[in-house]
Amino acid sequence: MDELKREDAKKRMEQLYDDIETHNHRYYVLDDPLISDEEYDALMRELVQLEKDYPQWKKKHSPTERVGGEPLPHFTKVEHEIPMLSLGNAFNEQELRDFDRRVRQGLAGEDVQYVCELKIDGLAVSLTYREGEFFRGATRGDGTVGEDISHNLKTIRSIPLSLKQKVNLEVRGEAFMPKSEFERINQLKEAHGEPLFANPRNAAAGSLRQLDPKIAAERKLDIFLYGVARLEGVEAASHSESLAQLDALGLKTNPHRTVVRTVEDMVDFIKEWTENRAKLPYEIDGIVIKVDRFDQQRRLGTTAKSPRWAIAYKFPAEEAVTILHDIEVNVGRTGAVTPTALLEPVLLAGTTVKRASLHNEDLIREKDIRIGDHVVVKKAGDIIPEVIRALPEKRTGKEQIYRMPTHCPECESELVHLDGEVALRCINPQCPAHIKEGMIHFVSRDAMNIEGLGERIILQLYEHQLVRDVADLYFLKREDLLQLERMGEKSVDNLLRAIEASKGNSVEKLIFGLGIRFVGAKAARLLAQHFQALDRLMQANSEELQAIDEIGPRMAESIVEYFSLPEARETIARLKEAGVNMRYTGPMPAQGEALDSPFAGKTVVLTGTLTQLTRGEAKAKLEALGAKVTGSVSRNTDIVIAGEKAGSKLDKARELGIEVWNEEDMFKRLKQD
Repeated sequence: MDELKREDAKKRMEQLYDDIETHNHRYYVLDDPLISDEEYDALMRELVQLEKDYPQWKKKHSPTERVGGEPLPHFTKVEHEIPMLSLGNAFNEQELRDFDRRVRQGLAGEDVQYVCELKIDGLAVSLTYREGEFFRGATRGDGTVGEDISHNLKTIRSIPLSLKQKVNLEVRGEAFMPKSEFERINQLKEAHGEPLFANPRNAAAGSLRQLDPKIAAERKLDIFLYGVARLEGVEAASHSESLAQLDALGLKTNPHRTVVRTVEDMVDFIKEWTENRAKLPYEIDGIVIKVDRFDQQRRLGTTAKSPRWAIAYKFPAEEAVTILHDIEVNVGRTGAVTPTALLEPVLLAGTTVKRASLHNEDLIREKDIRIGDHVVVKKAGDIIPEVIRALPEKRTGKEQIYRMPTHCPECESELVHLDGEVALRCINPQCPAHIKEGMIHFVSRDAMNIEGLGERIILQLYEHQLVRDVADLYFLKREDLLQLERMGEKSVDNLLRAIEASKGNSVEKLIFGLGIRFVGAKAARLLAQHFQALDRLMQANSEELQAIDEIGPRMAESIVEYFSLPEARETIARLKEAGVNMRYTGPMPAQGEALDSPFAGKTVVLTGTLTQLTRGEAKAKLEALGAKVTGSVSRNTDIVIAGEKAGSKLDKARELGIEVWNEEDMFKRLKQD
């Protein structure tokens, strides 16, 4: 009897999985629910109980997981087999005509049709399905390497955990936060005295990059899928046809799209949505235009950064008029003092703007911007609000000319102009603003990348006198962190693990994180590759530094000056004491013996599954021997290395007559070197 009950339970669970996914699709994708919320909740409660009673039959991607699982210690990196390229931009009708002309020239005058789609303002993601089951979701990252955010993406109800067909698929899309949810979240943040999200895009990105999936689950995100990267066993002749295939598989695409043949039709579509964008329940920042036929896309190809067959028309920045009530100054990590306008709140590009950049003292003077003025505000790139001009015709005579302070608002040190720069600077290395902003930079993604250590926690650590420089971060104690507001045991343990993990970073991350003036992420990598160890860089003089390609006199002098400071040397000594890596551990560019390798100067493409190395490991080894590893096959490709289940890239290599190696061939060459 018990056995029969168990079989009945198994069948019921399978039925519930199917029914709940169907109802999710009808509600979240088609906006056409079949049952009431109460009936849906009853099905979910039944499934939760059955999974508790019979855990052996719980599906890997059960709909019950959409509420969020256990917090993650960190995000793992994911290499995109097919790079996620960014799009070139057009800002007016003439640039659209130029794009159309280039396309038609590239296709030797063939008939062309385009697909026009809304450009969703959210976070670009890639979803992978295996045999119709959700396998992984990742951020775009730098286009080549992103982060695995599967746990958070599974909380988005419009993403099916099972497709209607058992296919292998990689699809790209845009995850976003609806306007209503954005307003709700910001109202909650305001009530709790927390910093507000600047816009729905930031809110979506911040939600999906939470280590605790429960936070993502609480924020009702949505998604539109807009492109197929790979769909095994199913052919489509065009982009519009592939979108119809996604619809048939149960994936959510944006219905507001059209096929056009002329620039005039593009412009009409753009005008329609420029006028109607405010009526949408989500934010858009432009229109994406793509050549429809895939064979034409392939012939047009791509540049290093973007496809030649697509372009993004960006809406003009919105403007609004408001009153400038006051000006405050903020001190950044380099000591630069930046004026910020405090405004009468005004709605701009879908968000309420209360503050806007004034850039520097010269701009205020040149544009004759005064306290009390009516000013025109716009969002640069629809992101950063800035004051672009005053409206002197609206003056009453009560407006006041603004003068920049002579002393630092944080430490009272005298402000100075360096090297004829426009910006005023505080040059006190012990200035609290320097220290706090420097630490926020130090833990950022391109620097030491310490997950979970954001601005809020940095400020708390400083206020509690637990940190005074970046080295202090590596001596934090568990009991000290538990004192902080909203830091529970799990959060503290995750943070300590992230701090410990950062000790193993290659030294270019540390160099960039130190915040040396003029040294960006690229320069930091060049310095690390050249000197190999931080001690050697610290001993270098200006002439040695300038001998490195792309290191100029201004950057060289800044580096020498930084490492001459006793406080800088003390910080680095304490970082060493904490066990932070001081050596370069990344791939080397082609030089010396690498130039003699069979890979030197060659463009190499990896495809298929490698059995002895990960794709990232193979890429690092090849680059160390002078290869340029790219994600797509073209006439410029020298070698294609094909692992198991190599697909279209291998076919294209053979079609173009490109040399093809298997994994064993690659290892033979690697061993030779």
